[in-house]
Amino acid sequence: MSHKIIIQSKSKVTHNVWAFTTTRPDSYSFEPGQATEVSIDRPDWRQEGRPFTFTSLPGDEHLEFTIKAYRDHDGVTHKLDDVAPGEALLIGDPWGAITYQGPGTFIAGGAGITPFLAILRDLERKGELSGQQLLFGNQKAEDIILKDELDAMDGLKVIYALSDEKRSGMYYGHFDQDTLDEIIDDTKGKFYVCGPDKMVEGVVASLKNLGVAPIDIVTEE
Repeated sequence: MSHKIIIQSKSKVTHNVWAFTTTRPDSYSFEPGQATEVSIDRPDWRQEGRPFTFTSLPGDEHLEFTIKAYRDHDGVTHKLDDVAPGEALLIGDPWGAITYQGPGTFIAGGAGITPFLAILRDLERKGELSGQQLLFGNQKAEDIILKDELDAMDGLKVIYALSDEKRSGMYYGHFDQDTLDEIIDDTKGKFYVCGPDKMVEGVVASLKNLGVAPIDIVTEE
């Protein structure tokens, strides 16, 4: 089922990431970590739907999407650069993505942080972040989405890795098996992984090699 929503605000999160706040259809419900198909309500773009994760919470009066613009090709995310408040988007019903299954470690690469934003915000609101940790990999520090908010989340331990530059207090490189072995001292609990396909495949393989049970590794559905 298609729903029309109106963009209420558009704000820059990083040099290539936008946060869109929109109206919310009556009786529209979703769970933190879920996604929906989004398209632009313009003649040439209505059929060009792409999946995006809600970064708002189920109890919010509005919807929010935090979207990275891939400007190297003329796709939906690039087109969203020139979409303005007051314009309409079309969304479908919510579906799968990643849902919270218990305390653990969240491992994100780039825009793969988006399903975790809603989950972590929900846990923070409930006072259930203590003991959870986030491993967040990016190319450069300027690419880190909502770093200030993540750092301020009470009870959440955040560890960053940068592949293309060295910064004090952050790992240099990727969350490969050696790095994960250094960071993870307990393979119990859930391990949530989201990011580019190659990154997810590598992290999942490394976690299994470290002794994490496959049933405890949660990826996008």
